[in-house]
Amino acid sequence: MGRKIHPLGFRLGVNQKHFSYWFAQTKDYPKFLKGDSQIRTSVERYIAKHMTEATNYGGIGHIEIQRKTDLIRVDIHTGFPDLLIEQQSSGISQMKDDIEKIVGIESRKLRVILSSVPQPYGEPKILSEHIASQLKNRVPFRRTMKKAIELVGRTSDKGIKIQIAGRLNGSEMARIEWAREGRVPLQTIKARIGYSYYPAQTIHGVLGIKIWTFRGTE
Repeated sequence: MGRKIHPLGFRLGVNQKHFSYWFAQTKDYPKFLKGDSQIRTSVERYIAKHMTEATNYGGIGHIEIQRKTDLIRVDIHTGFPDLLIEQQSSGISQMKDDIEKIVGIESRKLRVILSSVPQPYGEPKILSEHIASQLKNRVPFRRTMKKAIELVGRTSDKGIKIQIAGRLNGSEMARIEWAREGRVPLQTIKARIGYSYYPAQTIHGVLGIKIWTFRGTE
């Protein structure tokens, strides 16, 4: 069962919540759903662009979107909020104005909030971006996975599994390699599992990175 369904969608309503909060009539649902996707894509591209020089990756854990009658609230959970603000001379206000232009929302209807992630490398998405940056710099994948497991070991997570697929280290044939530390019970619904998939574009082709983390049970 652990490999037949998305580990986050599998646990919705148990210990996993949605990242979008709004109610819509049937006719408006597709428009709002597409709008949320465009907002997330725009925010991730913007932050990745301004964080590349500092960290080589964006450092976004996840993005929560709340829609009310006349307000859209975008809550960006990032592991490096201070560094992001430092990259912007005018701070959050300048970032908000730029995102409004990208998304095409009137200023009175958009509110952007930066939230700090206490343990950045405990977030699978941030960790997968970190691994991707190392692979792009041609660091051997085994060393990269070992370093990532060490980073997670400093957090409160009880287990991690990393899987990388593709032409590893430039080999002619693609293969799948994985490493695990601790427990990752994907079949247990009450287990709090974090998951991320991230494609890394390298000179040898695309490498698919999957990360599962186990944060304990409810």
